[in-house]
Parts: sequence; structure tokens; C-alpha cells
Amino acid sequence: MPLGFVFAAVFLWLAQPTWRTMLMSLLLVVPGVWLRAYAAGYVRKNRELTRTGPYAYTRNPLYLGSMLIAFGFAAAAASWVILIALTALFAVIYLPTIRSEETYLREHFPDFDAYAAKVPRLLPRLTPAEFPAHENASGGRFSAEQWRHHREYNALMGAGAIYVALAVRLLLHHHAVMGSLR
Repeated sequence: MPLGFVFAAVFLWLAQPTWRTMLMSLLLVVPGVWLRAYAAGYVRKNRELTRTGPYAYTRNPLYLGSMLIAFGFAAAAASWVILIALTALFAVIYLPTIRSEETYLREHFPDFDAYAAKVPRLLPRLTPAEFPAHENASGGRFSAEQWRHHREYNALMGAGAIYVALAVRLLLHHHAVMGSLR
């Protein structure tokens, strides 16, 4: 968590947002927040191998959603440094994490290899992979209770806070520029 605050401070320091870049970033941030919320309502971590909802398209919809959000904010910030740093961070953190999680899933869920053969690791399929209904204990439906349990509403609140911080930075920068012109 403390590292997150450091990254946020550096992000805001390097950010050069405009109203246009902030508006355009919504094309990635909104689907990213939606995907994380949608996936959180399906996943039952460590209890079952979830294969329905977004998990029928990609094995890692939560990470994909996080990447969409992060790259959306990199676009809002209009900073190549932030984009390059995020790309490196995702490669260094998420790739080993995904591999480690796959090892765990392979050890605990005998059908994982069959699932992995049908569903890509990160970039989604165009159509959902199909599995027999009996293979999903949850019945394969979205659960608002699961969504609340995973506290995925925090992604929405966090995204809103970042947009507010970027808007404040933009307004303060504009005010400083206008003040120096007087």
C-alpha cells in the first residue's frame, strides 16, 4: 500500500493531462472497471475453477481489467514515461504472478489444463469457451454478493479519485500558467 501512494505521487507529478486525454482515457478505464466488477461477481477464489462469465473469454479478466484501467490512466496523463513504467511494472509483477497462480490452479483443480487449452491467458477470445454446466458449482451466474465480498467497488472509487486528482492538477497548472501571463 505505501508503494501505491509513492507511485500515485510520481504519477501526478509526471502527468500532463488535458481535458481531451482525460476524456479519451475513459475508452479504457470504463471497460476496465466494468470488467473487474463483472469478473469479481463470478470468481470464487480457491473454491472452484471459474469458467463462466468473463472467465470463458480469458483466464485473467481481473488482471486484464487492471491493465485497461492503468493504461487508460497513462493515456489520461499523456506521459510516455508513465506508459513505459506501467508496461515494465506489469511485465515484472503480473507475468510471474499469473504463472504462480496457474501452478496453484493446476495443483488444486484437475480440469485446469483442459480449461487453459480452451481459454487464453490474457487477451480474450471472441466467443466464450463452452464447458458442461456441471463443471461450475456456482451455476455460472453473476453474484452481487461475491462482487461485494471482493470489494470491487473500490476500483470504481479509486478511478474516480484519480480523475479528480488529474482534474485538480490540470486546473492548478492552468491557473499557474494564467497567473504567470499577467
